[in-house]
Amino acid sequence: MSKSTGTHFKAFNLRADAAKVLHQILEEGQSARECLPLAQASLKDQDKAWLQEMVYGVLRNLPILQFWLRQLLDKPLKNRFKIVEQLIMLGFYQLAFSRVSQHAAVSETVAACQPLNTLAMKGLVNAILRTFIRDEYSQQPAPSKQVASGLPKWLYKKLESAYQDDFNDLIANMQTKAPIWLRVNSQKVTRESFAQELEQSGVEFSYTPEHPEALILSKGYDVTSLPGFDAGWFAVQDGAAQLAAHFLQPQANDSILDCCAAPGGKTCHIIESHPHLSKVTALEIDEKRAAKITENLTRLGHTANVIIGDASSPDKWWDGQLFDRVLLDAPCSATGIIRRHPDIKWLRKAKDIDVLVNLQKQILDAIWPLIKPGGTLLYATCSVLPQENHLQVSDFLSRTSNALLDNSFYNDSTDKPGKQILPGEQQMDGFYYARLVKS
Repeated sequence: MSKSTGTHFKAFNLRADAAKVLHQILEEGQSARECLPLAQASLKDQDKAWLQEMVYGVLRNLPILQFWLRQLLDKPLKNRFKIVEQLIMLGFYQLAFSRVSQHAAVSETVAACQPLNTLAMKGLVNAILRTFIRDEYSQQPAPSKQVASGLPKWLYKKLESAYQDDFNDLIANMQTKAPIWLRVNSQKVTRESFAQELEQSGVEFSYTPEHPEALILSKGYDVTSLPGFDAGWFAVQDGAAQLAAHFLQPQANDSILDCCAAPGGKTCHIIESHPHLSKVTALEIDEKRAAKITENLTRLGHTANVIIGDASSPDKWWDGQLFDRVLLDAPCSATGIIRRHPDIKWLRKAKDIDVLVNLQKQILDAIWPLIKPGGTLLYATCSVLPQENHLQVSDFLSRTSNALLDNSFYNDSTDKPGKQILPGEQQMDGFYYARLVKS
C-alpha cells in the first residue's frame, strides 16, 4: 500500500467512526460520554479532536441536517443501512459548517461506506452530496426558527414559553461551544503560581473576578498534559458549578453531605473551601460513578466518606447523625449544559421531565430530615427548565413548614426563589441554585 493510500484509509475510517458514534447516540440512545471515548481510544490527539468536532457539530445542527436529508433522500434507510443516514448528515456538516474541502468531504465520506459494510450505498451517498453542493443547499434559509435553533421541538417550545425576554440570546448561547474552566486546588497551589506555570508552558488563559480559584482556557487543550495535573493542582469544573461551594458556605467543624455527588468536583471544592471541616460525605447511587469520585479525591489529595446509596432512601445508608449542610445536586434534564454536551438534546425526551421533577421532589423530602435545625440545604441543578428549578423549590417551601428561603446570598432581586444562571452568562453553563435554611 502506498503512503498516500494509507493516509486516505485513515481519513475515511475517521468518518466511519464518526458515523458509528452518531448512530449509537441517535439510534441506540447511548451517551457521547460512553461511546465517544471508546472510538477515540486508539487515535492520535489531532484525530481525537477532529472526531469530537464532527460528532458534536452534527448534534448541534441536527434539525437542519435532517431537513436537508429529507429533501434529498427519497425514503428513510432501514436496518443495517440506517447508519448511512448519519454518514450523509456528517457529509452535509463538513460541507456546510466545517473547513474540510469539498473534494475531501465528498470522496472520503463516500469511501467510509466500505468500513461500515454499506458498499452498496456508495453511489447514493456520492449523488446526494454532489447534489447538495450543486444546488447550494447550505445557502438556503432554515424552514423555521426551531430548525435554525438546533433544538428539538419540545425543548424549543418549553424554553420559548419560559424565557420570552431572553429567548434569542438563550438559543444562541446554547449553540456556542463552552470554554474549559479550571478550578485551582488551593490546598496544593495558589492561582498565581499555577498561572505562571501555564504561561511558561505557552497555555493561553484568562481570569474571572467572580471566581477566585478559576482560570478559563482560551482554546482547547488536553488538560491531562497541563502542568500539575498528576500532582492534583487543578480540576476541570465550569464556573457555574464552582459557585456551589461558595453558596454552601462551609464552616469549621461542619459535617457536610454532598448528594448525587459524582464525579466529585463539588465534593473536592467543598473540602478545598475550608481546611477544618468535621466530615464530608459524598453519596452516589451508581457504583461506577462513585469510583470516579474516589479517583478525583485521590488525584487532588483529599479525603471524604464515599457512600453508594440512593438519596431518596436514606434509611438504607444513613447512620442517624444529622448534617450541618447538604448540597443536593439533583438529577435533572441537564438542559443547562447542552452547549458542552449536545447529545443531551437528543437523548432527553419531553416525557422525561415529569419523571425527573417527581424524583427531585422525593429526594428533597427524604433528605430534609437529615439536616440539623439551623442547618442549610443548597439545592442545585444544571437545568434551565422552571419545573425543575424555581417551581420545584416553591412547591417544596409551600409543603415544608420549617424550610425558609435564604435569597440574600445570591444578591438576586427576582421574585422567583433561587438563582437561575443561563448558558453563556459570565461564560458559565446554565445552572440553578436555591439556598434553604431549616428553622
